[in-house]
Amino acid sequence: MSTRTGLADYRSALTAPGARGPVLFSLLARMPIAMIGLAMLLYVRTTTGSFGTAGLVSAAVLLGVASGSVAQGRVIDRFGPTRPLLTVTVVFAVSVAAAVVAVQLGAATPVLVVIGFVTGLSEPAVGAASRSTWGRLVPPGPVRQAALAYEAISMEVFFILGPALAGVLLYAPWAGTGVVVGAVLMVMGGTGFALTDTVRSWGPAPAGTVRSRGLGALGTPGMRTLAVAALGFGVVIGFVEVGVPAVTAQAGRPALSGLMLSLWSMSSVAFGVFYSTRPWPRPMHLRLPFLLAAFALLVPLLAVPSSLWGLAVALLLVGTMITPQSTAHSSTIDSAAPAGTHTEAFGWIITAVTLGLAGGQSVAGQLVERVGTDAVFVSAGVAGLAVAAVVAARRATLVQAEAPAAPATAVTAPAAAPGGAPRSLAHTA
Repeated sequence: MSTRTGLADYRSALTAPGARGPVLFSLLARMPIAMIGLAMLLYVRTTTGSFGTAGLVSAAVLLGVASGSVAQGRVIDRFGPTRPLLTVTVVFAVSVAAAVVAVQLGAATPVLVVIGFVTGLSEPAVGAASRSTWGRLVPPGPVRQAALAYEAISMEVFFILGPALAGVLLYAPWAGTGVVVGAVLMVMGGTGFALTDTVRSWGPAPAGTVRSRGLGALGTPGMRTLAVAALGFGVVIGFVEVGVPAVTAQAGRPALSGLMLSLWSMSSVAFGVFYSTRPWPRPMHLRLPFLLAAFALLVPLLAVPSSLWGLAVALLLVGTMITPQSTAHSSTIDSAAPAGTHTEAFGWIITAVTLGLAGGQSVAGQLVERVGTDAVFVSAGVAGLAVAAVVAARRATLVQAEAPAAPATAVTAPAAAPGGAPRSLAHTA
């Protein structure tokens, strides 16, 4: 069974010994996570004058992120976060600098695409490492559930602020300002997170505890079912992220597309906090297909309004199903993933969502051109329901998510060192 959380549980998680440093630096590192790709797209478009080139570079960055999240997660599970994160942060900084130089010099599109891919590949996976850190800071139960809900909610906030900041910085004297600002924030946050006492205490995994061979984190049926749920989640969002800008463009107000998409993120955050206090259905093997199906059933409502005001109201309603799904995905990892692969497992969730986004966006673009925007939202609902049916059919693989945590995984209360950092962190599989 899933555990209810309250505001006191959020407070307990965020003030746990050793949590302050990782929380602050992870905020800094993840703030530009939804900003880098858009800022790069706007920078390339403004400098080269080509939407085609900008789109290819942005897609390359996205593909790099999808690939890098799993690879980094696997390495972090085996060696701990500090060395891997510091290494990729250096590569990321160099690749961003190379991207700026290449754009300014008018490099060929293939060169820009390759550099964009390396940039995405080397984005430090602070989000995955931060999520895994909670298993070492707080015990299973309401406080850990609150910590995981906080992770999902904070990401939604960044997906609101990041694109908005990228858009504002486009008006700076130099079009590449957004790329550089986002990169600086990510480098500072990634470096600071990796060097906190809490994260440095998370050393290499004991021999035999990491099972990253072959399928790695996807080695259990439950984890594969979870990845399918995350894929369907991304597919539905991908449809909407193309459909909404198409509607605003047809209404002659294309600049409102970002604001419209921010609306569903805001309702997502607000409802996500409420839902974590009263999750339903309680069993996780029922909750995952239910939430995806509810999301899919709500999305076609976006085809109903005849005005942008009506679309705004519909987006607020549809957005309520976003954060509950993100939190459920993160919570299920603890029981669905093989022992010692939780960081990699979170990377697979990111990859599944990213691939779903790419697939949904590509199909939605064709539908806008050939059929119309209403078909985009209806098709999103159909696709979401189809994936929800697959998840429901595989729900037995998720039953283990409801089992109580084994005593061996309990986190012992760490003795606090000066400054609030724990002297030792209990290892949880």
